[in-house]
Amino acid sequence: MTFRDRAHAGVLLAKELAIYRGDPNAVILALPRGGVVVGYELSVALHLPLEVFLTRKLRTVNNQDCAVGAVSETGALYVNQEAADACRLSGEDIQELVLGEEGELRRQRTLYRHGRPLTSLANRTVILVDDGIATGATLFATITSMEALSPRRVIVAMPVAPSDTSSRIRPLVDQCVILTTPEPFSSVGALYADFEPVTDEQVLALLEAAHRERARSPSFSRT
Repeated sequence: MTFRDRAHAGVLLAKELAIYRGDPNAVILALPRGGVVVGYELSVALHLPLEVFLTRKLRTVNNQDCAVGAVSETGALYVNQEAADACRLSGEDIQELVLGEEGELRRQRTLYRHGRPLTSLANRTVILVDDGIATGATLFATITSMEALSPRRVIVAMPVAPSDTSSRIRPLVDQCVILTTPEPFSSVGALYADFEPVTDEQVLALLEAAHRERARSPSFSRT
């Protein structure tokens, strides 16, 4: 299975999650930036509110393509110990990488939410969405964050993931919907005809569009 673009992937994912359409306790939590494009399509199709959850990969200066872990806006930390050991990173080194991402987390919080706190997730059904996962670092940090936020159910919805990563995700959540798990896996972008980078401006436009749709349509569930 391949996707034309992130919007196409979102439309296909929405069909697999139709049971949650209009659920007054459900919320879509998208990981910026690419996940917001997918999440917007879910929001429109399922009549559910769209929010962002902020998580940043931890990358070494010498290898920006390799994520040794991730940290979320709540401070939850995931470390890929094998990758950290391969890069000879100590605990202190990891903390320095975390500190280096705090500024970007603050920037995104101010930009995407205008400084507002994350909406309450207590006793809600949370649908975590991204445009795909490779190592899963950001998703694992996000799932860890959910423990302190007390949702009733956590659902992972992804267009694409490696089979080994998806098998590690499934025991951690209540439901895991992944459209394709190609083997061999090369990259998330390889499954998309159009995988252009998503800008802050696009994220803001989609969040605003989702908000307008929710305000306009009485069938949308409310936060």
